[in-house]
Amino acid sequence: MEIKQAAFVVSNTQVAKCPTHKLPEYAFIGRSNVGKSSLINMLTNHKGLAKTSSKPGKTQLINHFLINKEWYLVDLPGYGYAKVSKQSKKTFQQFITDYFKKRRELVNAFVLVDIRHEPQKIDLEFMQWLGENAIPFAIVFTKADKLTEKQIQEHVTSYSEILLQQWEEMPPYFITSSENRLGKEDLLSYIETINQSLKA
Repeated sequence: MEIKQAAFVVSNTQVAKCPTHKLPEYAFIGRSNVGKSSLINMLTNHKGLAKTSSKPGKTQLINHFLINKEWYLVDLPGYGYAKVSKQSKKTFQQFITDYFKKRRELVNAFVLVDIRHEPQKIDLEFMQWLGENAIPFAIVFTKADKLTEKQIQEHVTSYSEILLQQWEEMPPYFITSSENRLGKEDLLSYIETINQSLKA
């Protein structure tokens, strides 16, 4: 798939105010500072589409981007270590939950994980929550350019061993880097495959 058009549509904190077009949606979410905005910009060939920041927790809204006029890329707030007030964090964690539970157009979530770190409890708990709520998801390992191929494989194996203690099989996963565009084609092909299956 080649992304020829990527346009910001709307930001909000209420699922009821999300776009009414019945196009498939793919949600991107992860811990704060996982490299989500950089990944979105890399996938869409658009440097400033998603706002990047050195401060964790920059995204605090549900952001919809229309891709090729065929599907929506949804940029969701990071969970975890964002420097926001407890009340603010409680509010947007609730609307993240509402989005996943109520948004019928959602066809797949991409959970972003920094491949440099050991499996984090908060990521594993979030994946478990998605599974319990029957929400299809794939794991996107980010910042792979920071590791050697051997280290990458070791970290993926470590994740697999932990996940397979609770899951029958490893969820689909992608190794990516916004710096060298690693994983871009694989990720977009995966989305294209799902889109085609929905049309069948």
